[in-house]
Amino acid sequence: MLPGMALFEALVIAHVVTGAVGLTAFWGPIATKKGAARHRKWGRAACYGFIGAGSLAIAMALLSLYGPEARHPEITDRALFDGLFGWMMLYLGTLTLGFVDYGLAVVRHSRDRRALRALRYQGVIAAVIVSGAWCGIYGWRVGHPLMMLVAVIGIAAMLIQQRYIWRAADFPRGTHIGEHFRALIGMGISAYTAFLSVGLIRMVPEHVFNPAIWAGPSVIGVGLILYFTVKGKKPAAPRAASGTRPHPQ
Repeated sequence: MLPGMALFEALVIAHVVTGAVGLTAFWGPIATKKGAARHRKWGRAACYGFIGAGSLAIAMALLSLYGPEARHPEITDRALFDGLFGWMMLYLGTLTLGFVDYGLAVVRHSRDRRALRALRYQGVIAAVIVSGAWCGIYGWRVGHPLMMLVAVIGIAAMLIQQRYIWRAADFPRGTHIGEHFRALIGMGISAYTAFLSVGLIRMVPEHVFNPAIWAGPSVIGVGLILYFTVKGKKPAAPRAASGTRPHPQ
């Protein structure tokens, strides 16, 4: 095995391990009571797993783009391969890190969201927007709508975050919780999409360019965001007075 290929396979194994931690722990915060100890414990495990998986996805993308060997010779459309497993993987890894960073930061700076205007946070958001823009442009060049779609979704998410960060007027108390939730759901969407691509090309290479399969995590993730957003806006049912029972209908 050539040295570059051996390095790539090592990155894949590490990506699978860290990704499996993140993808498994991801459902813990969703299923547990928000703010409880178990919620925080599962959330930290998911974030750490996705930080590792996102960083390794970026490394694999760069190796796919600039590595010395032509990987997966069964793929004849090399331009599309570079798009999905190079530039799109690079973008998804960056997007995953961006969502993790923001999701944790809005809680850390819940009392002073202006702290998110620092170069430390703005640089991460800028990296996501730049990589997403190039992913969309490349997708338009090779005629692949999925690359353009995920680019638009990610860039729109960053602009929504910027609205929260830079708005002059104060938001209602507790708004940061919704920002935290949407960011970490977005983290799951980007991580599942990137993680899917690693196994997809090995298990079912004939469907590796099928947009329907790649769009699955986005459909599920956006559905979760909508469900919990609507659920969170429903007014709480009034409690009956102590010692009284509701009248029968």
